[in-house]
Amino acid sequence: MRRSLVLLSAGLTVLPTGLASAQNNTPRNLILFIPDGLRALKVTPETAPAMAEVRDKGVNFKNPHSLFPTFTMANGSAMSTGHYLGDTGVFSNTIWTNYTSAPAGDTVVPFIENDAVLGDIDEHFKGDYLNEETILKMARDKGLSTAAIGKVGPTYQFDHTDKPEKPGQHSIVFDDSTGGKNGVALSDEVKDALTKAGLPLATPPRGDNSKAGDAKTPGTTVANVAQQAYFADVATKVVLPMFKARNKPFVLVFWSRDPDGSQHNTGDSLNQIMPGINGPTSMAGIKNADTNLAQLRKALDELGLAASTNIIVSADHGFSTISKESKSSSSAKVSYDDTLFLALDLPLFDPNDKNAKVEGNKHPRAGNGVLGKDPEKPDLVVATNGGSDLIYLPNKDKKLAAKTIKALLEQDYVSGLFVEDSLGRFPGTLPLSSINLRGKAATPTPSIVVNFRSYASDCGEAPTNCSVQVADTVLRQGQGMHGSFSRGDTMNFMAAIGPDFKAGYVDEIPVSNADVGMTAARLMGLRGSQNGGLIGRVMSEAMPNGIVPKAFVGTLKSKPAEGGLMTVLNFQRVGNQRYFDAAGFPGRTLGLEPEAGKQKTAGK
Repeated sequence: MRRSLVLLSAGLTVLPTGLASAQNNTPRNLILFIPDGLRALKVTPETAPAMAEVRDKGVNFKNPHSLFPTFTMANGSAMSTGHYLGDTGVFSNTIWTNYTSAPAGDTVVPFIENDAVLGDIDEHFKGDYLNEETILKMARDKGLSTAAIGKVGPTYQFDHTDKPEKPGQHSIVFDDSTGGKNGVALSDEVKDALTKAGLPLATPPRGDNSKAGDAKTPGTTVANVAQQAYFADVATKVVLPMFKARNKPFVLVFWSRDPDGSQHNTGDSLNQIMPGINGPTSMAGIKNADTNLAQLRKALDELGLAASTNIIVSADHGFSTISKESKSSSSAKVSYDDTLFLALDLPLFDPNDKNAKVEGNKHPRAGNGVLGKDPEKPDLVVATNGGSDLIYLPNKDKKLAAKTIKALLEQDYVSGLFVEDSLGRFPGTLPLSSINLRGKAATPTPSIVVNFRSYASDCGEAPTNCSVQVADTVLRQGQGMHGSFSRGDTMNFMAAIGPDFKAGYVDEIPVSNADVGMTAARLMGLRGSQNGGLIGRVMSEAMPNGIVPKAFVGTLKSKPAEGGLMTVLNFQRVGNQRYFDAAGFPGRTLGLEPEAGKQKTAGK
């Protein structure tokens, strides 16, 4: 592994005195805008003029990083707390909780993009499954105005411990569930403001944008326009005017489901790799998110708030087109998980079907599985997610770990394995600690994280825009997914603009979604208690008179497994912070070239 000769001091996360004083004397506001699944290099003045303007007139974070596993809830936890996933415990969108979650459909592997499910998990983990304070909670405790608006799941996660039924100040939360039984309750003040603005009290559905299609029927061909127009109207016609009237600093999170939703469900490329997620539906999703941002910025101007408001735009992850091609797991016969289930030769039960036994040619409904003689006390649990999967060994059985790893190494759709440190070292794998997945998490830590194969198609654009991945999902080939360690998935769009950011600045230093959380807290003068030490850094180089640190590159390689496979991790380093570019088996991961001398970060 190449190491830097210089380690910068912890002072990287301390802002210059001049800037800190300016913040104390002039109250600032913050808008964190998350265009879900936006690839960095898809943004141009033509495709997304509002986001291009923020990037080109403000700060262009040219070296951005989503955290692996590159999923929404995982990276939302990083942005909301400033901590890596080893501390937040949100390892993917579907996790094993070691108890049966009723709101998730009586399963031990809940899909957590759901307010009721998050509330249920909170109850089972001492009232705070993240185990770290969020920026909205810290801001609310400080007396600032706070709001989170947008996609169900990550929106609520920004202030999931708030209790609207109790006296005191609360965050305003709008998501897909607003107005329904699982939605966060709205105050009478907010309801009255909605009525005066001519807006309904309930969020409209996604409509055709939610249609994923099937093997013979294409998915959606429209963006999530109506629902997100409602969220944008709520933000600009209700929340921002209300915050201005309060005359105190505010933090507003706006989580745009697009382009993620349109890329997942795209109907432009049924069973075909191209155009995949580069078709007109995906581009409409990008434009839809951009329209929302433009509306927010226009409202800031009209309300006289632009000069005092910082805006950070950060996508949670990149995106890839789905491939179902594999010689070792033909999609025409069995799913990817089925090959593992068969190799382990353990009784299999479906946690999404009341632990019904799975026999013969059948396979679990959602791909998740609990294995062992007793489904209530499983030996192994598989939580499927997309571009990567999580495997849990409740009994910490090292022999079963070795057998599982051997089976996975034989599959051509696998590209890299990461194993819980306490299980020991296995040839061909790297430890979870090497990618910051081992920390102070309250939820169970996976035993094995499986990354799937990825590559670039001949789409005629930058490799990260042409990313293709094998994905463990019910979606079809040609639709969209993420979650892998491909540079196509780790290279998210990031930019910022405002009074506390440089103008027209290109930031070549690596940054990540954990840095977004830490920077947001510092901009607003927020301090909270910390349980874990896996934290991001303040992006000081993007601020006037800020320290510009040095960055270094490195590579970490496992010992080769029988057959020669090695998990390789390409990373960058700023001080003690690691930024993970790509990982897997060289030649099977986009951004990880087979020849060591040609290794580079794809798309840069």
